[in-house]
This record gives sequence, structure tokens and C-alpha cells, in this order.
Amino acid sequence: MSHDPSPHRPAHLTYPWQPPPPPPPRRPMARSPLGNHSDLRILRSAYRLQRRTATLTALGYFTLFLLLSAFAPGFMTTPVTDGLPTGLLLALLQLPVIWLAIALYEHTARHRVDPLADRIRKQAELDARRGAAR
Repeated sequence: MSHDPSPHRPAHLTYPWQPPPPPPPRRPMARSPLGNHSDLRILRSAYRLQRRTATLTALGYFTLFLLLSAFAPGFMTTPVTDGLPTGLLLALLQLPVIWLAIALYEHTARHRVDPLADRIRKQAELDARRGAAR
């Protein structure tokens, strides 16, 4: 003769009058870890775009100058004004182009990357405080 436990009573109970065990405590909705947070992906892509823009501005101009020097010597020796060849003018313009790249880097940092980083930092502090309170 086989004993089938009733479907409304768990099989692990020894006595039929035992109350069922309490349900496990409900945990609040856990946020995804900060490393997988979408803000971090946005921050990484903004920082990557910032680096590429500034680097390509500076290196692009320098590469253009080198290519013109190597493959267009006639153009580089053409005088712009009396005694100032195009090559020398383009060489002197490299410093302002570097300054432009630095200004572009700082501008994008101030307006795009830093606000994202500040928001993530504040969220991490809140998460840490909530974790410590538990």
C-alpha cells in the first residue's frame, strides 16, 4: 500500500498538523551590477569618441603635412607671401591645430564625458550606501 501525500501539503512534513514553512523573504529588485550598467557603456563610447576626435584632428593634420611634403614638393615650395613658402606656413599652423585638438578634447570632456562620469559616480555612492544599510 503506497502512501500518496495530498497535493496541498508538502511531502517533507512529518505530521499533518505542521504548518507549511514560511516562504523565503522577498528581496527588493536588485539593480544590475555597475559594470554592466548602460551608463558605463555610454560613458565608454563617449570617451572613445572624444579620444578619436582629438587624436584624428592632430594626427590627421600632421599626416596631411607629411604627405604633402613627400608627394607635392612643388606645392610646398610655392610662396604664399614674399619669402614665406606654403610648407613653412603649414608647419607653423601645426601648433594651433594641436591647440585646437586640446580645446576640442577639453570641450567634449566638459560637456559630454564628465557629466556622465559624475552621474555614474553619484549612482555608485547611492548603491554603496544602500548596500551598507542592508
